[in-house]
Amino acid sequence: MIKKIIGALVVMLTLGSGAAHAATGGHPWDVAPVKATDKAALQNGAKLFVNYCMNCHSAKLLRYKNLLDLGLSETDITENLIFNNAKIGDYMTIAMKPKDAKAWFGVTPPDLSLMARAKAENLGQPGTDYIYTYMRTFYRDKSRDLGWNNLAFPNAGMPNPFWEQAGPVEVTFTDIKSVDNNGTAEWHKVVSKVDQHGYRTEVSNEVLADHKGGAHSESAITYLDTAKQAQFDKDIADLTAFLGWAAEPYAESRKTLGMWVMLFLAIFFVVAWQLNRTYWKHVR
Repeated sequence: MIKKIIGALVVMLTLGSGAAHAATGGHPWDVAPVKATDKAALQNGAKLFVNYCMNCHSAKLLRYKNLLDLGLSETDITENLIFNNAKIGDYMTIAMKPKDAKAWFGVTPPDLSLMARAKAENLGQPGTDYIYTYMRTFYRDKSRDLGWNNLAFPNAGMPNPFWEQAGPVEVTFTDIKSVDNNGTAEWHKVVSKVDQHGYRTEVSNEVLADHKGGAHSESAITYLDTAKQAQFDKDIADLTAFLGWAAEPYAESRKTLGMWVMLFLAIFFVVAWQLNRTYWKHVR
């Protein structure tokens, strides 16, 4: 029985580890430099969230008073993070109606309370990695009515709320595809760029004579203002940390409790093992 329990625990840990590192298609994800225990980063993330995200996105499973756990005082919250007549005990909701949002953006902006956990469950990687990558891969796109596009979530129905902080960017697309040339299939490597104003131009079109890898696409984003990028990356990391915390505010205490439980089980296992040997040694 004890061996079966140990085997089950090993299987569960293996499955969990595999899910965390599962590969996904599309633009590669960056690893979010999330610091779940950095109160200063979480406080800055909360400030960015209420200033830039809560115009369209709610966090209706959180109350403003939950922000006290980040080391903020009630005065900090009421004077700096509440911009309407809400009370500190109220949920973090928004005034925009879903019906109006759908009419304006084509889709209702989702609530972000559990976004980090939802993305982790659906995509098999840390949801904070997705959020961090998504927020850092917006680019101008004149081919869309919205004027913006995103590498991590192509044709997203959302403009870039941090466009001023990010500064201008350029995007490079590399597509390896099959092209019909008078009935003969040829593999072409097509490189195109989208400039900082959102206009796309083809840079090169090369015939690959010996290509055997099939169709493939890659994309890369380049920030043109490196001075702005450093602060922008930090702010997005802080916002990502806050959204990760919002999805599971007690994750760190749960992990600590889990370590104590595992320690208890290890000690209990030794005691149970010795008791089992003592109890059965005369029977054998």
